[in-house]
Amino acid sequence: MAIAPGARGTARRATVHPHPATAGHPTVLSGATVVLPTGTVEDGRLTIDGTRIAATPPENAHVIDATGHYVIPGFVDIHNHGGGGASFTSGSVDDILKGIHTHRLHGTTTLVASTVTGDMDFLTRRAGLLSELAEQGEIAGIHFEGPFISPCRKGAHSEELLRDPDPAEVRKLIDAGRGRARMVTLATELPGGLDSVRLLAEHGVIAAIGHTDASYEQTVEAIDAGATVATHLFNAMPPLGHRAPGPITALLEDDRITVELINDGTHLHPAALQLAFHHAGARRVAFITDAMDAAGFGDGRYWLGPLEVEVADGVARLVADGTIAGSTLTLDRAFKRAVTVDGLSVEDAVTALSTTPARLLGMDDTVGSLEPGKSADLLLLDSAFDLKGVMRRGEWVVGPQLG
Repeated sequence: MAIAPGARGTARRATVHPHPATAGHPTVLSGATVVLPTGTVEDGRLTIDGTRIAATPPENAHVIDATGHYVIPGFVDIHNHGGGGASFTSGSVDDILKGIHTHRLHGTTTLVASTVTGDMDFLTRRAGLLSELAEQGEIAGIHFEGPFISPCRKGAHSEELLRDPDPAEVRKLIDAGRGRARMVTLATELPGGLDSVRLLAEHGVIAAIGHTDASYEQTVEAIDAGATVATHLFNAMPPLGHRAPGPITALLEDDRITVELINDGTHLHPAALQLAFHHAGARRVAFITDAMDAAGFGDGRYWLGPLEVEVADGVARLVADGTIAGSTLTLDRAFKRAVTVDGLSVEDAVTALSTTPARLLGMDDTVGSLEPGKSADLLLLDSAFDLKGVMRRGEWVVGPQLG
């Protein structure tokens, strides 16, 4: 998803500076509404000491009055292809860092970098580069979306580069990720699909059902084989039918499945989101961006692999046929929409944007909730649920704007 020639902007290395008022000092956020795993606390206090949340404030703590604001955990995005004009699939290291920083500015403190369909040699080289960034702590791992997906439900993937999920090739991608592969999206009904799911499960990599033309029965088989995620539920799969319920029904009804939802107002009708929450509940929903280069950057022409994309009014579509091509969503917008448009509680929105995806990644011992000992990844929101501060590992990426 490199920027097309003529696209606006240039990628620059992102820099993060601690907020000068608190750099190096223990901090207490006081007077805020704090969303904890045990419930929401009015007029609460949260202590940050170094890179961690602390149980009690030391004597020299710097106090920030956050009255009238919410404090919630940083967002965790398990499906993200880029932002800030930069692609995780094809950009340079500096480009990738720019994309990561763009999403941090919008509250995503933990991010899995997603690739799109490409030839195997390219994807294995890409996995090597992304694994280095994961080892440095810049990203939480790698998600391979394609090439093992159905040509019937390819979405914005190049059909010429698609292939059946041969377990040997799936293993090649896992190995190229050097232990940093987190998830592979595949159409499990294709030849080799179930064996690939089993292989992924054996290696501790999430098998995600997506871009699939599977029947209800085939989807149940894949879940029994070890699949645990539905890639952007409802999108790029057969619709729910009363005689042919298809994959949506199987994915919603099974407690072993976490369903991804793109809550941008384009990918899902609000009633579809409500249906998913009604059947799965917040503990089985992970809001994602599925963002491409234009997230946090602007309208214009871009490339999605070899496919040209036009972004107009914030909606990305293929130039060739108008197919939706990822999103320009950031998770702060997904959160605000969830509570102000979809009517979700703040607690359920926090669960879907932070707690559930952190648990899915096996990172809930360090991120995803505000608890002593966990990483000081947190957000400040005002009463209208607009983002007013972003802290990652005890440093302000966006200094608190409380005036």
